Amino acid sequence: MRPDGTPPILEMRSITKEFPGVKALEDVSITVQAGEIHAICGENGAGKSTLMKVLSGVYPAGSFSGQIFFQGQAVAFRDIRASEDAGIAIIHQELALIPELSITENIFLGNEVTRFGRIDWVEQKARAIELLARVGLEDDPDTQIKNLGVGKQQLVEIAKALSKNVKLLILDEPTAALNEDDSQHLLDLILGLKGRGIASIMISHKLNEIERIADSITIIRDGKTVETLDVHAGGVDEDRIIRGMVGRSLASRYPERHATIGEVFFEVRDWTVQHPLIAERLVAKHSNLYVRRGEVVGLAGLMGAGRTELAMSLFGRSYGTYLEGEVIKDGKPIVMRDVPSAIRHGLAYVSEDRKVLGLNLLDTIERSIVSAKLSKIAPHGVVDAYKEHEVAEDYRGKLRIKTPSVEVGVSKLSGGNQQKVVLAKWMFTDPDLLILDEPTRGIDVGAKYEIYTIIQELAAQGKGIILISSELPELLGMADRIYTVFEGSITDEITASDATPENLMRSMTSEKKKAQA
Repeated sequence: MRPDGTPPILEMRSITKEFPGVKALEDVSITVQAGEIHAICGENGAGKSTLMKVLSGVYPAGSFSGQIFFQGQAVAFRDIRASEDAGIAIIHQELALIPELSITENIFLGNEVTRFGRIDWVEQKARAIELLARVGLEDDPDTQIKNLGVGKQQLVEIAKALSKNVKLLILDEPTAALNEDDSQHLLDLILGLKGRGIASIMISHKLNEIERIADSITIIRDGKTVETLDVHAGGVDEDRIIRGMVGRSLASRYPERHATIGEVFFEVRDWTVQHPLIAERLVAKHSNLYVRRGEVVGLAGLMGAGRTELAMSLFGRSYGTYLEGEVIKDGKPIVMRDVPSAIRHGLAYVSEDRKVLGLNLLDTIERSIVSAKLSKIAPHGVVDAYKEHEVAEDYRGKLRIKTPSVEVGVSKLSGGNQQKVVLAKWMFTDPDLLILDEPTRGIDVGAKYEIYTIIQELAAQGKGIILISSELPELLGMADRIYTVFEGSITDEITASDATPENLMRSMTSEKKKAQA
């Protein structure tokens, strides 16, 4: 209770939640004051999302032990509808909107405005306009969700929560997929909701955002509460949060690098690709780049610059329409008309969206790891189950994948461990060149460090790496050379020793083409 006598809006006491073979939460407690922004931090797999699913009724009362008090009253939510009726709304990292329905229909889905037993479309649309104004979204409420960007979809989710008279808003990685402008707008909105007395719980790996807007921070490690920090008391910065999350201080965010760079083995010359739907738009414009053995080459660019489109078009022409250009590997031109041929030529591509393009979430861990090259464990056309298990266990150890068994579904893993499975999948193909597209998006600092270590180990084996990242510190900390991309064009090539955030940003926002290979 606060000094002024105001009771907490939420208390979760001694929450313990178990799954077969693993204790996800053990004696976790958290207190959220009315009208505050309370952050929850921890490594992937620490139990943050599990705790919020307990709170919101996704895991119903009776499936866990411990007590929950909301607005001073003991509660036992049997499902998510019960928690919503009490005034708790959760916005998951994977948004729960229906693309084919309009903004209005999504906001009031399951909570329709009715009159005489029928939906009152006029009143419902009028209320949608009011809610959209509250979240700063000016789009027509009849617009289909599929025609909105991710940032605007987040705002629709918040408008949906506000339609239910929310008192406590839970946001799970709300800015993970947003660009800087959309992230800023969303954070300002959360602060605005605080000003209206709405409390928020925010789960995020972006510690600079947490430090900026949170009033309190609860740190969870290995399913247990470590501590709660009062941001306004001072002494709370990113290093302090990291120390609580990983149990140690990360003196450096990136492993020390001792690069041994060999000869050029992969070249792209005059690569030009057309947008798959808009004929007059080029997503790659006469691009030239090269990669040397043992080298980490960064691709820097703002959202929509064309980095992913370039990478996917190179990887078996899996994006856009090829117009011209050539790829040379080991001194000889190669043609990769599809993904299987790209794999045969020694390329691997780790997608920025691991859950849609990187993994089949219905598969087990072991099947996911071998899926890109089943022929290695099926010499006579039949998968050798023993070999499949052996390979998966080997990568589980090498990459420190946290799981009770490689036979469990990959969907059960945390984001960081799912990313390790994707890396294992492509490492199993034994590629010469790995294209890593946002490989650390949405994972915590501890898991990031492990991914960075894996990247450096692969480079030390003589493999070439193309690293696409929206985080300039990541590129500066990991890459040996960096190409900048603007509107489908490669505009500059900068060595690690010359790269600064300023000159990278200058080249990322300029049409002027500079030196290329």
